[in-house]
Amino acid sequence: MVADGQYPEYWEADVILRDGGTAHLRPISPTDADAVQAFHVRQSQASIYLRFFTYKAKLSAKELTRFTEVDHRDRVAFVITRGADIIGIGRYDRLDDPLEAEVAFNVSDHHQGRGVGSILLEHLAVAARENGIRRFSAEVLPENRKMITVFAEAGYEVERHFDDGVVMLSFDIDPTRKSQAVMEAREHRAEARSMAELLTPSSVAVIGASREWGTVGHALLEHLVDGGFTGRIHAVNPEAFELGGMISYASLAEVPEQVDLAVIAVPHEEVDAVVDDCARAGVKGLLVVTAGYADDAGEGMVRQRALVHRARAHGMRVVGPASLGLVNTDPLVRLNASMAPDLPERGALSLFSQSAGLGVLLYASAHRRGLGVSSVISAGNRADVSGNDAMQFWEDDPSTRAVGLYFESIGNPRKFSRIARRLARTKPVIVAKSDVTGLQLPPGHAVRTSQAPPGALDSMLRQSGVMRVETTEQLMDIAQIVASQPLPGGGGIAVFSNSSALGKVVADGVVSQGMTVARLYTDLQLDAGQSVALPALAAAVDGALADPAVHAAVVTTLPARGLTAESVAACLQRCAESAGKPVVASFTGILDAALQLDGLVTAASAGGVSPAPLDATPEGGGKGGVQAEAAHDGSVPAGPSGAPAGPVTTAADGQAATPLALPLQRGLPCFTSPGAALAALGAVVRYARWRARDHGEFLDPEGVDVDAAAAVLATARRRVADVELSRLTGEECVALMAAYGIRLLPSARFTTAEEAVAEATRLGWPVALKTMDEHLRHRLDLGGVRLSIDDAASLRRNIAQMERVLAPFGSFGMEVQSMAPAGQACSIRAIEDPLMGPVVSFGLAGDAVNLLDDWAHAVPPLSTVDAADLVRSPRASRKLFGYQGLPPADVPAIEDLLARVALLKDNHPEIARLDLNPVLVATSGLTVLSAAIDVGNPQRRTDSARRAMRD
Repeated sequence: MVADGQYPEYWEADVILRDGGTAHLRPISPTDADAVQAFHVRQSQASIYLRFFTYKAKLSAKELTRFTEVDHRDRVAFVITRGADIIGIGRYDRLDDPLEAEVAFNVSDHHQGRGVGSILLEHLAVAARENGIRRFSAEVLPENRKMITVFAEAGYEVERHFDDGVVMLSFDIDPTRKSQAVMEAREHRAEARSMAELLTPSSVAVIGASREWGTVGHALLEHLVDGGFTGRIHAVNPEAFELGGMISYASLAEVPEQVDLAVIAVPHEEVDAVVDDCARAGVKGLLVVTAGYADDAGEGMVRQRALVHRARAHGMRVVGPASLGLVNTDPLVRLNASMAPDLPERGALSLFSQSAGLGVLLYASAHRRGLGVSSVISAGNRADVSGNDAMQFWEDDPSTRAVGLYFESIGNPRKFSRIARRLARTKPVIVAKSDVTGLQLPPGHAVRTSQAPPGALDSMLRQSGVMRVETTEQLMDIAQIVASQPLPGGGGIAVFSNSSALGKVVADGVVSQGMTVARLYTDLQLDAGQSVALPALAAAVDGALADPAVHAAVVTTLPARGLTAESVAACLQRCAESAGKPVVASFTGILDAALQLDGLVTAASAGGVSPAPLDATPEGGGKGGVQAEAAHDGSVPAGPSGAPAGPVTTAADGQAATPLALPLQRGLPCFTSPGAALAALGAVVRYARWRARDHGEFLDPEGVDVDAAAAVLATARRRVADVELSRLTGEECVALMAAYGIRLLPSARFTTAEEAVAEATRLGWPVALKTMDEHLRHRLDLGGVRLSIDDAASLRRNIAQMERVLAPFGSFGMEVQSMAPAGQACSIRAIEDPLMGPVVSFGLAGDAVNLLDDWAHAVPPLSTVDAADLVRSPRASRKLFGYQGLPPADVPAIEDLLARVALLKDNHPEIARLDLNPVLVATSGLTVLSAAIDVGNPQRRTDSARRAMRD
């Protein structure tokens, strides 16, 4: 809760509006009085009447004071600004019922229809819940349909009735799955539109363009022109009259038309002035190629943040700084605003990278392999535009069939997980990251680092359906398969080779990748000459692919007399297209320069790699092609002059898109290493299985009382200093767990043996005796716990013995606890990570987790399938399923407990750490013996119940 009168700076946020533009949202302050008056005066008479139920030309001094002086608790107001102007105001005032507040909005006439009201409502609801308010009400005139629509479409259950000519609205503001889905859909549309503005501009200005060959400004201008950009290009350089055969303008203000994208290539000390010029000219997006911000970790980072805030405040997105550029190969656009000398071949693979160096590696690898691309985004320092933004655009982009991303750091993993999970259900997502991503920050990257357990970030990627690799080469290995081949329908692989030894090695590799060898051919006769060998090869491959048990084929060959690798590749490509199943090839020992690198070899070009156009379905009907979806509102990214970037169809309700079959790039994936071919194919098979599986449901467990849990945590938080944690008492743990339907086995602390006997009698015999030391209380071997104590005399004796045994370790308190039914001991842990937010971990208690670190991790929210996977992921989890003749444990009970813990952690970020250890799982039911819960000041989650751009 905000301290009375204290300005809550953490409520401030940059936001993306419905049309892709940006603005700044912040709490109102008394210094806004003049701006509020100016906002009011600009409004039409109709808008003023709808807001105040009467017309008033100006606000009185008393009204301005009331509107701008708030306590940020009982009375909260937000303004959304564009530059220095207020474009929207939203406020709530707590009513006599402390759980309810009246809410009101006023949106500028010139900015209506941009989603300003919806954003204000989301942020007001978050602030209200933080201040203990659970319900909003509003009085709206019947003719104010826009405001009624804002409430009706927010996803809340709105009650309405008429009273004296006014529509009375009221609704609970606790997040629901419907309201969260509405927010995410709006966020998706806005961010996709924002990226479309950057990738499909109608006009581009190169600021810092130069006639001096070899300079960045010269190269950018030349590449735009040579790439055939379909829009208008403007050169801006105060020292040149003519550049590249076109007039050069001294400043952006002299350009005679609206500029959509400004490419900035000036020294970093001049960038701020250029950004101000762009703001005055109404530019929509900035591509900052200029580097130098990461060179000075202190001042450079300050300048970078200031650059982004200045741009966003005036409605502009920023790509960079230190960006390699933007590429869009759509024939309607042909944008090459990058340092790549040529516009890449058109294809269906879209690429995102952070540093310019990694962008060069990705681009060079795609070019070398003959992979066409749809769009390329180099984010540089990723100060603003991120991989999450790119995925939002590519989800709807009909020209994108597969996505590849290289991350050096991750700014918002929870949001990435949410978007990637949705995107991966229709398009393959390949992510390259190193093992230190999230743990260390490269220069210029202003994001948090993770303190989550090792493997948690990788677990999040797997949970999202992402294919994770470590290098750009591995990324491209997979990309060339998904770009040119249909997805396999299973893991049955046919292996072909003209070498028995090589074929068996490949077969072993198939099994090691989690696939099965459905057919094995190690006696291919390829030395009989092309006219005999190729038909025999085609017959063998066609026959194998016709087998329903075969889902893909791997062909690996040694050099054969009279037979070129190109002719073999052409033959295999025809087989793949005819069967509609993936085929990959490995030409071991081929030293020819044309084939010594991995890539696509096409039947249309012997020895070359020239992808066919993507405006026709490939032979074989493109079975298994990935599908795309339109934006939820039916919109499509706009091309130059508003032209759609591609065909998309939507359902009548605008919520679900008719799948679009995207064509495959012509060609056969060829590798020089069988191991690389199998690793890539194995990743694709695992992805296809993930995509085809049932992903479960997001269900709310029964018997959950969020308000009761919040009350317990609010009490505990009063004990927490700024950087300290507070451990919940035993009574608080019991109450918090009970609010989420989790029962803790009763226990009682004592100081004397007689107190112990009394408590054991109350709990009921037999009881267990435990030390309170968190390291020894579960160690039966060290004497920290004694079980099945039947009577008072035995309890007194065990207390004395435990005191003697534990004396070398120190002096600790003790407790008695009711005995639990026998079962398998498990551990459940949940933390609030600075980078990833809530992380839930599961393992089997004891040496499995303490010595072998055999944990499984997941990021809430958990679907029913996520919970099931979490239980089955630890290596020791076999003990839960009838291991060595033991009866199986009640796994559904564990899954239910995990679902409750995940929901608890997701709803309450103030829970810094939660440990349930041990949890004894019997053949029927389970018992939670102990809970340790630490509470801290809730950090601002990287993905919250309000739309806000990464700070």
